[in-house]
Amino acid sequence: MSNDVADALVKHYQTEVHQAYQRQGSKLRATVRSKNDVTGSTTVFQKVGKGTATTKARHGKVPVMNVDHEPVECALSDFYAGDWVDKLDELKTNINEMGVIANAGAYALGRKTDELVIAALDTSTTYAGTGADGLTKDKVLEAFELLGGADVPDDGDRFAVIGWKQWSDLLAIQEFANADYVGADELPWRCTQAKRWLGALWIPHSGLTKDGSDVRFCHWYHKSAIGHAAGSEVKADVTWHGDRAAHFVSNMMSQGACLIDGQGVVVMRCLES
Repeated sequence: MSNDVADALVKHYQTEVHQAYQRQGSKLRATVRSKNDVTGSTTVFQKVGKGTATTKARHGKVPVMNVDHEPVECALSDFYAGDWVDKLDELKTNINEMGVIANAGAYALGRKTDELVIAALDTSTTYAGTGADGLTKDKVLEAFELLGGADVPDDGDRFAVIGWKQWSDLLAIQEFANADYVGADELPWRCTQAKRWLGALWIPHSGLTKDGSDVRFCHWYHKSAIGHAAGSEVKADVTWHGDRAAHFVSNMMSQGACLIDGQGVVVMRCLES
C-alpha cells in the first residue's frame, strides 16, 4: 500500500465535509456581510454614516461630507466537531461510516455558524411588537415601517428569518399565502424553504432564540447590518490511533459574527406556546 494513501483519505474526507457544509450546513451565512481569510482573533467591520449634499460658491471649494466611520470589532472563536470510527465496525456495516461522520460534522459546524449569526441578530434593540401575540400582519407591517423609516435599502438584500410556528402564522395571512396577492409562482405551498414577500426573502429556521416566557425572537434585517468573519473555513483531519484501532475524524473552523447596525435589524417578538 502506498505511503500516500493516508493523505488521499484526508483530502477525500475534507472534500466531503466542505461539500456537506456548503450544501446543508448553514442557512444564514449567505444572508449577511461576510469576510473570509481573517488573520488574527478579531477583525473589524466599518459602519459608514450618511453623507449630505450641499451647494458651493462659484470657484469655491467642494464641501466635504465628513462621513462618519465607526469600526465594529468582531471576535472569532474556534469550534470543533469530531468522532471515532472503529476499524472493525467499518467491516460490519454496509454504509460509508466516513461519509456519515463527514455529514454530521459539517452539519454541526453549519448549525454553529447559524448560532453565531442569530446571537448577533438578538443584540439588536429595534423591536416590532411586544411578544404578546404571534406573527401578525400588523407586526410585519410595523417592522416594514421601521426598516423604511431608518432608510434601510430595499435593494433585494433584505432577509426575514422566522420560526416554523411563525411560518404557520403567515400562512393564515391572505397577503402572504393567496395567489391573488403574490402570484402563483410565489406561493409558500410550493416550497417551505424560503419565499420572497414585501421585498425580503423569508426563511423558516428551527434555531431561533426562545426566551423563558415562550417568546420567539424573529428577525427582519438587511445583509449589511450583520457581519460574519471566518479565519478558517471548515477543515477536516483524519488520524489513525493504533491503541484504539480506530480513526479519529475531526472537523474544525474559526468564525465569529457581530451586529454592525442595529437599525438594520428589526426583532419581531412572537408568542409561541
